[in-house]
Amino acid sequence: MYKKILIPTDGSAPAEAAIKEGIKLAKALGSKIYGLYVIDISAFAGIPAEAIWENMRSLLEEEGKKALERVEKLADTKDVKCKTIMKEGIPSKEIISTAEEIKAGLIVMGTSGKSGLNRFLLGSVTEKVVRTSKIPVLVIRG
Repeated sequence: MYKKILIPTDGSAPAEAAIKEGIKLAKALGSKIYGLYVIDISAFAGIPAEAIWENMRSLLEEEGKKALERVEKLADTKDVKCKTIMKEGIPSKEIISTAEEIKAGLIVMGTSGKSGLNRFLLGSVTEKVVRTSKIPVLVIRG
């Protein structure tokens, strides 16, 4: 049914819940999962100093590596095949384009990792993906 399942992560608790549910589903269906972390470049669009951006970028890359290692570890404990991907861009767009590139049958996401004022100002990545993806999206409350 779903041979490939894309599970985006930002390292948040809702993403963790989605990872666990996505892995359970993959185990039951014999699917392969793809963990995705997107370095959100839109958050730093107005920063003029390149040195500051490079420092932030390396911090976000490190955060992404940890988040993707967590996906691999959880998949490994359930004997689910896993591949991880890190990209840079606007998260909702990168999630959809990655799902299309890998020919995912399903995207499994947590409710928004953002909260409060950040969510109000930036909008929910999950909501944008649900509204624009042609691929089915399973949203897990975390």
